Amino acid sequence: MTSPARLRPLVNADLGRVVELEEELFGPGAWSRGVYLDELATPGRTYLAAVVDGTVVGYAGLAAGEEAQVMTVGVAAPYRRRGIARQLLEALLSAARAAGSRTVVLEVRASDAGAQRLYEGAGFTRIGLRRGYYAAEGEDAVVMRARLTASPGPVGSEP
Repeated sequence: MTSPARLRPLVNADLGRVVELEEELFGPGAWSRGVYLDELATPGRTYLAAVVDGTVVGYAGLAAGEEAQVMTVGVAAPYRRRGIARQLLEALLSAARAAGSRTVVLEVRASDAGAQRLYEGAGFTRIGLRRGYYAAEGEDAVVMRARLTASPGPVGSEP
């Protein structure tokens, strides 16, 4: 299968588009331009843009460490179900491996069954629930974790 989007590092010039997408995708809990400026300037962070026909249609971010954390994954509604979120997630997991991370954690809205299926398909398992984590909406977050394999390849769940 050919790549559905071209991935490249997210840069400050992309932030106007990213903030537009944030508001569409995450509503009251959307990150601001300032949050993204801070994230892009923080060592150990990897942020990627998914580009189709010259337009940023998705983005994702990772904080590396022994236990890395997926900070965000977002894809514009017209570009969903084309494999772009999976492509972004796989690139983040590769970045985590390259940084020496052993596990990756994330939070996902309890109501977002599609995203949970995406993460489960990449080897993440549910490890907890954070009540009211998305404070602006009063929504719970499912906490998920995956153990990384030593070399690039499929992510395996914890034994």
